[in-house]
Amino acid sequence: MKKRLLVCLLALVLAMGMLTAAGCRRDEGSTDTGGQTATSDTILIGGAMSITGIQAPLDAPAVEGIQVAVDEINANGGINGKQLEFLNIDSKSDPATASEVAKQLIDQGAVAIITASDYDFGGPAARAAQEAGIVGISPSASSPLFGSAMLGDKQFTLSMWNTTMGAVMAELAYKDQGYRSVYVVTDDFIDYTKSLSRYFVESFEQQGGTVMLEDVVSQGKIDTAALLAHYRSLSPEPDFIYISSYMPDLGTMIKEFRAAGINKPVYGGDAYDDPALFELLGSSMGNDVLYDTHSYLSEAAVPGFDAYNALYKAKFGSDVEAPWSMAGYDVVMVLAEAIRETGETDGATMAKYMEEHEFNLLTGALDWSDAASGHEPDKAAAVVELQGGETNFLGWKKPDVLPRP
Repeated sequence: MKKRLLVCLLALVLAMGMLTAAGCRRDEGSTDTGGQTATSDTILIGGAMSITGIQAPLDAPAVEGIQVAVDEINANGGINGKQLEFLNIDSKSDPATASEVAKQLIDQGAVAIITASDYDFGGPAARAAQEAGIVGISPSASSPLFGSAMLGDKQFTLSMWNTTMGAVMAELAYKDQGYRSVYVVTDDFIDYTKSLSRYFVESFEQQGGTVMLEDVVSQGKIDTAALLAHYRSLSPEPDFIYISSYMPDLGTMIKEFRAAGINKPVYGGDAYDDPALFELLGSSMGNDVLYDTHSYLSEAAVPGFDAYNALYKAKFGSDVEAPWSMAGYDVVMVLAEAIRETGETDGATMAKYMEEHEFNLLTGALDWSDAASGHEPDKAAAVVELQGGETNFLGWKKPDVLPRP
């Protein structure tokens, strides 16, 4: 009898220890955004976004935008009488960690997961959301892999795909600027960098342009001397340069080309939209750099920006520096509208609403296709030019011919 009682007591101690560990696990690597486990009076949205690591320059501002949106919604009565809560757990720019933290958030009652702004880093969290039957959405993942075809019928990205981003700059170069030849540098870092170059090249060549050479490099191992030698071997000199890469190597490559006296226009995608790049290049080297991105920081380009900037400044004490925060804000507004209008938080209902409605956002008008078509985003890109180290908005643009993913 005593032996049986001892076994029961040991089992009880072990069970209490497991419960305590489970309760503490939530705080490991978390970003305190005021979120709590969902209750009858709250709606919990989870974030599996990277506050540290190479993905942080995109995700950390997006988390700030999410916080602005949550505060605004709650100040206006919440969603159908319930307060909105947001909890982000740092996925640390690591795909395996992203999957695990998403599962933790789902266990805590999250009705949707906001993933990292990239397919490689955010896809695992989206798969966890799909397995749980809830919506997963990325603020800025632009790979065509981030959609329902690869991730499931409840998964979305707020971003235009690289099909749009690559083709917009190809058409701008060929049709608007009259460029006919290009030197391409492709970072094989992640699918974003590889597919962005692929769709740019496809569009440029389809129009009649010539890719004189494509160099493939690896993040953290880039030999700029070799790139310069390859470029100088081209004859005649290309009309412009297209680089698909990430910071910090992106900035290093552009700076080295400029330092070597190569002043041809440099084109690229949304990874260029980084204050760190503008600061690195400065007024002397930050010239004739053109890229397409998600939005622009002005009321003239984005109706509603001034109001958003005021809310952001009141919360964080400074003006918005890059559009990544606006993408985070927009994601919450889309999710909130789906819940408010349907009165439901289940994944199937929310996903159906998102498929069937167009959204007018700070990052532009957005209309998703249905799940059978991949949740392809119909969305324009914001085209920006860097001159004298300062950005200049050139306009919103969709390609005349969109490559198939």
